[in-house]
Amino acid sequence: MKTIIHKAETRGHANHGWLKTYHTFSFASYYDPQRIHFGALRVLNDDTIAAGEGFGTHPHDNMEIITLPLVGGLKHKDNMGNEGIIKSGDLQVMSAGTGIEHSEFNASNNKEVQLLQIWLFPNKKNVEPRYGQINLHDLEKENELYQILSPDKNDQGVWIHQDAWFHLGELKSGWEKTYSLKGKNHGVYIFVIEGEASIENNLLNSRDGIEISEVKKFNITVHKNSRLLLMEVPMQIQ
Repeated sequence: MKTIIHKAETRGHANHGWLKTYHTFSFASYYDPQRIHFGALRVLNDDTIAAGEGFGTHPHDNMEIITLPLVGGLKHKDNMGNEGIIKSGDLQVMSAGTGIEHSEFNASNNKEVQLLQIWLFPNKKNVEPRYGQINLHDLEKENELYQILSPDKNDQGVWIHQDAWFHLGELKSGWEKTYSLKGKNHGVYIFVIEGEASIENNLLNSRDGIEISEVKKFNITVHKNSRLLLMEVPMQIQ
């Protein structure tokens, strides 16, 4: 097993006033040659956006983009005709493919919004752009990791153009599980949204992350009530 821990305070950070952001991997003005990506996982940004503020219309292409609001709601609008609010408890996915343009703004005029934005390299380029949004309350299971993303459009959760699986869980102190990887030559990135947990003998606290590769399965133990996000991705980019 190969593991690399990313402590919360070692992430790239920028404070733009209206946006406070932490970058697990190199992004914008933050560059670390040791943290470019983890296999197909290219971006993991932890953003806090001030009331009424946001990102104006901007383009993307050939990237799978996943947005998970943690607190509050995010107003979305794109050139595919999609417009609405993604709120805490929802999950949004976009296949940028041949190209999309969209904007993202805090839907509240008096409260901050907190979210995770995740980008994955696709396994197919120049696909037709696509938008999806689901409510996670329909999937969540008490004190379990539940699947929220896969490569199969008929499977549970959203789907993307990549051989990846995401699991999310709100887990109680004392919870234990052995996670078995689904794909050969895959790795898992675990992000502790809140709480405290151990991966084998590696202790993680709130906003810490860990890269896990060269293994078929590993053990997770939760020490405090925690919210964990597991992202299994191919280690080789097509």
